[in-house]
Amino acid sequence: MLLDATDRRLLLALAEDPQRTAVALAAVLGLSRNTVQARLAGLERKGAFLPFERRINPAALGYPLMAFVHVHVHQPALARITADLAEVPEVTEAHGLTGDADILLRVVAADAEDLFRINKQILAVDGVQRCDTNLAMGELIPLRATPLLQPGSRR
Repeated sequence: MLLDATDRRLLLALAEDPQRTAVALAAVLGLSRNTVQARLAGLERKGAFLPFERRINPAALGYPLMAFVHVHVHQPALARITADLAEVPEVTEAHGLTGDADILLRVVAADAEDLFRINKQILAVDGVQRCDTNLAMGELIPLRATPLLQPGSRR
């Protein structure tokens, strides 16, 4: 899915103000409302937008602590282990890795005691051999995509 310059401008305008209507976007970008609506529908079909759920802050739900857990597993059971880890509500993200660990989890917790409980739950999954947990001390660069949309960025 490659985006053209108009799609990039549209996404940049939305990143600046996600509440903008199609009419407002059309005015800002110098496009017709119909063009903006068609482009937005096309971007949706192409999978350019992540689910709204990704914008919900876990801290607002009572989970101010975030940790990254490197999980070492019995490789032949990876699919089942992943399914079992998905049943842990505090596991908000999981990625398969190369290198020492097999899976990287993003985990949220209410406090250190809660994180300890979650780690025990992860370790109890059949096929998980060990975990290395790193507490996130602070977000230094938040998840972002706008630098990739700027003119001249590598395509």
